[in-house]
Amino acid sequence: MAGIRDITFSINSGEFVAIMGPSGSGKSTLLHILGLLERPSAGTYRFDSQDVNQLSDDQLADIRNKEIGFVFQSFDLLPRTSVFDNVVLPLIYAGVAPDKRRSIVEEVIGSVGLAHRLEYNSMSLSGGEKQRVAIARAISNNPKMILADEPTGNLDSQSGGLVMQNLQQLNKAGHTVLLVTHESYTAGYASRILHIKDGMLEREETNLTPHTAEEFRK
Repeated sequence: MAGIRDITFSINSGEFVAIMGPSGSGKSTLLHILGLLERPSAGTYRFDSQDVNQLSDDQLADIRNKEIGFVFQSFDLLPRTSVFDNVVLPLIYAGVAPDKRRSIVEEVIGSVGLAHRLEYNSMSLSGGEKQRVAIARAISNNPKMILADEPTGNLDSQSGGLVMQNLQQLNKAGHTVLLVTHESYTAGYASRILHIKDGMLEREETNLTPHTAEEFRK
C-alpha cells in the first residue's frame, strides 16, 4: 500500500469530492486515514475539528460507526443473510433500540429503491443491487460522511448509474460524499476532484458541470 506525503487539503461539510489517481498512487492509504481505519504517522488529520491522533481507539471506533459510512467495490455483504440483516447491523452496534430498527432499515432500503428486496438473501441479488444495499447499510446511522471506494468498479453502466444516482441524492440531502476512483468519468460526478500521484496531491480542480446519473447510462 503506497504511502502519502506532503499532502494538505480540506473537505467542507456537504461537499461531493472525488480523489483520483492511478493504482499505487496512495488513494487507499488516504482513504484508510480519512475513514479513521489508520492513524497518520505524521502530520495532523482533523475530523469535525477533532485531531484524530488525540483520540483513543474506542473513540475512533465510535466515530467510524456513527459518523462515517463505507461503501466498497466488493460490497462486503454478509453471506447467507437477508438484506434486512445486512442493513440493520450498524444499528445494532450503535445501540439503537430494537423497536426502532425496522423502521429505519425500511426507510433507507426504500431510499435506494430496494424496498421489495428487504427479505431477500443478499447473495441472490445482482451486483448493482448488492452495491445499493451496501449504500443503505452505510447510511443507516445517518453519517456525516460517506466514503465510497470504487463503488462502480464491478458494475455495468446501468447499475453504476443507479449507484451514482443514489450517491448524488445523498449528497443533495446534506451528506458529505468522498468518492475514491481511478476513472475520470466516475470522478466527474463530484464537484471537486483531487488528483493524487506518488503519494502527493498533484493538483485539484473544481468541476462546474458534474455528470448526472442519466449520463452514466448513455
